[in-house]
Amino acid sequence: MPQFPVGQTLLIDADDTLWENNVYFERAIAAFISYLNHHEYSPAEVRQTLNAVERETILAHGYGLPSFTRSLVTCFERLSPEPMNDEKRQRVIGFARSIAEQEIELLPQVEETLRDLASRHRLILMTKGDHAEQADKLRHSGLASYFSAVEIVAEKDPAAYQTVIARYELAPHTSWMIGNSPKSDINPALAAGLHAVFLFHKDTWILEHATLATALEGQHLIELDTFAKLSFIF
Repeated sequence: MPQFPVGQTLLIDADDTLWENNVYFERAIAAFISYLNHHEYSPAEVRQTLNAVERETILAHGYGLPSFTRSLVTCFERLSPEPMNDEKRQRVIGFARSIAEQEIELLPQVEETLRDLASRHRLILMTKGDHAEQADKLRHSGLASYFSAVEIVAEKDPAAYQTVIARYELAPHTSWMIGNSPKSDINPALAAGLHAVFLFHKDTWILEHATLATALEGQHLIELDTFAKLSFIF
């Protein structure tokens, strides 16, 4: 028996909540670090530099594969003891391109669970990133029909959630954000007055790591380890 009544509004994240995503970036990064094969910096130090570069690139160019590609090229240019020639540039770009070639891999029981939830509640996809990329993923996922609306935002911060709350006239006491990122899905949603469900994913992007905020009085923060368990909550 679900814990909450029919008629909730569930804002649901996409990458690493509905389908695998970051694991492909991690593979590309591992290949990049191996190719760089730095003799002064350890792989961990190279990764720290890449993380810093990614933060810079995101501020200037947002999320998505083009931004990630820029980060790999910039990191290589900063760390390589030799200048980057066209051949090396194409190799580095190829690591990012390999991500785009991946088929959408839904996480376990996602479609069955969405079908079940959509029969009782209003589902809205809320994800961040490059609009064209995220829309294309949704089309190829086969999940679009379960959502009454789609929100693709540049950043998930409290202001973005407040905009969505106003646009869809959401009642905070019956509205939830569901996702795997403390930084983007849980903490800003709680700050905007929503309830939240944190879905643990072992490969959540390191730049999305954060300490989970504390729900205020009257708010709910639920932690689950599988998407399918949402049917027992809602």
